[in-house]
Amino acid sequence: QVQLVESGGGLVQAGDSLRLSCAASGRTNGYVWGWFRQAPGKEREFVSAIRGIGGSTYYGDPVKGRFTISRDYAKSTLYLQMNNLNPADTAVYFCAAQRDAVMADPTNKALYGYWGRGTQVTVSS
Repeated sequence: QVQLVESGGGLVQAGDSLRLSCAASGRTNGYVWGWFRQAPGKEREFVSAIRGIGGSTYYGDPVKGRFTISRDYAKSTLYLQMNNLNPADTAVYFCAAQRDAVMADPTNKALYGYWGRGTQVTVSS
């Protein structure tokens, strides 16, 4: 069983940066780790992911070049560094995980079995 707890959200201005954290407990080796976000009235969308095996990273088009995903294995913590934020980035951000061996598409939210409760990010113009 894997438990995930996000932190680091907040209210910032356009152009600012934030770093989200996702603390994982339980068995965490060999998992794919992802970030998704959901704005009011919209579907949950893929933001970024990193494979536990090989370390390949993936980014959604809206965040490429601005967000960076990373993982501290010693601390069992996933990070999302978000730079040059804009109001369109306003959403609840969720951390997710799934065993790498069964993950065919890290961008597909339906394939993740473990989710955190989310952290709110609000970007004002």
